[in-house]
Amino acid sequence: MNGFLIALFLIIITIIILLIIYIHLYNKINESIIRIEEAESRIDNNLRDKYDLLNRSISLIRNKIELPQDSFKEIIKLRSRKISNFDLDRVLVKSYNEFLSIYEDNSKLRESDEILKVSRQLEIINEELLTLRNYYNANITNYNKMIKTFPTVVVANIKKYKERPFYDLKDMTDEDYEDFKL
Repeated sequence: MNGFLIALFLIIITIIILLIIYIHLYNKINESIIRIEEAESRIDNNLRDKYDLLNRSISLIRNKIELPQDSFKEIIKLRSRKISNFDLDRVLVKSYNEFLSIYEDNSKLRESDEILKVSRQLEIINEELLTLRNYYNANITNYNKMIKTFPTVVVANIKKYKERPFYDLKDMTDEDYEDFKL
């Protein structure tokens, strides 16, 4: 009887230790997920602000100069579509580059205080987006490593966690699947 109690006690202690390890690893993965979601949220807010500023800049520019018909066509199309933040970011980068090109090529625009203010706000947002992308990617790297390595892979498989893509401004709509890293 004494041997049975010792074996039972050892089994209970082993189960408790395994449970504590599981909880610790689960929390470790969830901390990484929380950081990723926080970065995604902040990126989302900055992208919305950038979108609003670029939309505002279109009307400001049109009030000052005559724009070609195809100017800012991609951002104008966005008004009626829902797309991912990855795709939104790509469109906004193109539209921002178009804004800069038009802004730098036209002296009337450079004299406008409103457009100068929008330009400065866009620069601030771009700097913050760069920082947030780097933070996001660092946490994605950590998360992807955790769900592939032992012992956290055990928790990841139980919870069915999947790899997440990096935020690297690559084109996901073309046939080159290698350009968007996992």
